[in-house]
Amino acid sequence: VTITTRLLVSHLSGIRHYEKDITKVKEEKEKANRALKLTKSHQDKEQKEKEGKGIEKTDCAKQKKEHDGETKSRNSKPGRKDKEFEQEEYYLKEKFESVIESLKIFKNDPLFFKPGSQFLYSTYGFTLLSAVVERASGQKFTDYMLKMFRDLDMLSTVLDDNEAMIYNRARCYVYNKKGRLVNAPYVDNSYKWAGGGFLSSVGDLLKFGNALLYSYQAGEFKNRNSKLLPGYLKPGTVAMMWTPVPKTEVSWDRDGKYAMAWAVVEKNQQYGCCRQQRHYASHTGGAVGASSVLLILPEELDPEALGTWPVAPPRGVIVTIICNMQSVSLNSTALKIAREFDKEKRAQ
Repeated sequence: VTITTRLLVSHLSGIRHYEKDITKVKEEKEKANRALKLTKSHQDKEQKEKEGKGIEKTDCAKQKKEHDGETKSRNSKPGRKDKEFEQEEYYLKEKFESVIESLKIFKNDPLFFKPGSQFLYSTYGFTLLSAVVERASGQKFTDYMLKMFRDLDMLSTVLDDNEAMIYNRARCYVYNKKGRLVNAPYVDNSYKWAGGGFLSSVGDLLKFGNALLYSYQAGEFKNRNSKLLPGYLKPGTVAMMWTPVPKTEVSWDRDGKYAMAWAVVEKNQQYGCCRQQRHYASHTGGAVGASSVLLILPEELDPEALGTWPVAPPRGVIVTIICNMQSVSLNSTALKIAREFDKEKRAQ
């Protein structure tokens, strides 16, 4: 078979994730699909009932529904782990000197499916991608990334190296089986630098989001303002990264599809005065004792007004949250925050 870098970056390579048993992976996928169908069926039923009665749900009813959801979340057993965190390989303590060396973990395992035919999120796919970067650049992957972070002015983004003294490094926490907070177990992330081996700060992730958003929008302003500096990436490159790839899926956002290392929701409105879907890109992160999200909501630019706008890109809302606790769902929270700020900007 042939595995391309595009397949790797979109998780279509067939390379396994932490679960080695393909039967279990298929079972979990089927369960998730059934749950999604049930949710959609329930939503359709509610919509039909609402149309039949000829009334809309009040804000009070909506607030009660949201409150009920929050209550269920608070009352759920914190000791219950995500299936992913039950995998032994999540807790590796072996130190690898290079990304090439870490390939030995999975290089002899069979592919789960023909590359390009199905979606399976794979951290090891990104480990292989980091090896490609290392060979193509002629540098160690970690050195290559640290230089890139310096170019982006992300000076607080470093390797999660257990031996290094890292200023302001946070302690990480997990819930034990009794539902009590305890320190996260010791792990060595040198086997997955690309998929979850860097430490960062909210400020640095905002810089990263702004650099991408600037690159994405700079092409719109280029012809009208020759003084505008180029983006870190070409506008077309970011647009390609944020274009949904066929046969992909996103577990944490039912409106989204997977693109190139990003979950993307496309602009969509099917009916007048009804639900409007804005274009945004996001990604969550989960590690032993930590959770995170970065969401970018670009402002919808008016081509006719671009030449008269006094403010250059980036234009939009960027939300990032880093939490030093495991298995915290953050994507919907980030989207709500982004929408509130976007609403305020429109009102001005």
